[in-house]
Amino acid sequence: MTNQVSEALKRVKPSATMAMSAKARALKAAGRDCIALSQGEPDFDTPENIKEAAIRAMREGKTKYTDVDGIPELKDAIVGKFKRENGLEYTRAQVNVSPGGKPVLFNAMMATLNPGDEVIIPAPYWVSYPDMAIMCGGAPVFIDTTIEDGFKIQPEALAKAITPHTKWLLLNSPSNPSGAAYTRAELKALAAVLIDYPHVLILTDDMYEHLTYGNFEFTTIAQVEPRLYERTLTMNGVSKAYSMTGWRIGYAGGPQWLIKAMANVMGQTTSNPCSISQWAAVEALNGTQDFIPKNKKLFEERRDLVVSMLNQAQGLKCPTPEGAFYVYPSCAGLIGKKTPSGKVIENDEAFAIELLEAEAVALVHGGAFGLSPNFRISYATSNQCLEEACARIQRFCASLS
Repeated sequence: MTNQVSEALKRVKPSATMAMSAKARALKAAGRDCIALSQGEPDFDTPENIKEAAIRAMREGKTKYTDVDGIPELKDAIVGKFKRENGLEYTRAQVNVSPGGKPVLFNAMMATLNPGDEVIIPAPYWVSYPDMAIMCGGAPVFIDTTIEDGFKIQPEALAKAITPHTKWLLLNSPSNPSGAAYTRAELKALAAVLIDYPHVLILTDDMYEHLTYGNFEFTTIAQVEPRLYERTLTMNGVSKAYSMTGWRIGYAGGPQWLIKAMANVMGQTTSNPCSISQWAAVEALNGTQDFIPKNKKLFEERRDLVVSMLNQAQGLKCPTPEGAFYVYPSCAGLIGKKTPSGKVIENDEAFAIELLEAEAVALVHGGAFGLSPNFRISYATSNQCLEEACARIQRFCASLS
């Protein structure tokens, strides 16, 4: 019997970030001193109060099935978070809790996309967005951004990309992979375009909300333009700000019809998120937030270190991002150059492969995120590790001719 993978899955690419992380682990297992800057995961441990809440939940027997899309206590905590931090009013019936941020996005698309529907995705984009759209029967439509525009889409480009078939605009701020974050004025300008297209839904991925730097003020589009509230799904989660990547809790606020439809999807697929993780997330949102500014300060120091060192590398140009924990440098100045062994750096993927081979530094090439010639570095690791990695990158770039 031949393998009979679905046509939709045949069009889906494996995750490049996970693939590069796997290569880094294989090098380490083989004895190489490999530095992996490919995974988007805080190196801080989950705070103790959150872990204690999970232990308490287990001891109290809160280990059974829950409501499909979240326990009432967590929904109430999310309602409170949205009101307190974003000025958005939701009820429990307008809140979805899923087993991670990815399922929130996937369930929303599965609940709404029909064949021929288009999903507008600014590039560079998180690697999963296009493939999710494809798996759900939709067609991704890309808007390229530029380093000169800070990797942010412009209103004219958005208006040009919208067609009668457009179902969703995906807006990720701060961005994975570029770290770009939209100001209130920039969101207002995009909202002014979207007002004229009432058939377009907006999905905002705000997962890195608490990781913005300097004097940047985070806002989300339904907050900036209340007229878009009824067709915006505002997605967030506890993974990044609370160092809870492995707990798998994502959440969203949006129109009641959409939240109900997403719950229907979950009812026939994942069912409820982990009960213990949900109780931990209640504590995350309701408990002390003191560690967030402390962690943010450390991330900002790391960002400045990496940007400075990469801009000292021959052929690289690294803008300073407003948020998240990624940089997205251009390696255009190195395309066409040769390694000491004579291999040509034909594109950003070749750059990433040759760097890994020569210096055992793992990063993800820009082609995986839809915009080249660039690469993504995650600086969610120690200063010592980042200094060594950037020194190796400098050495590799200097070796090209």
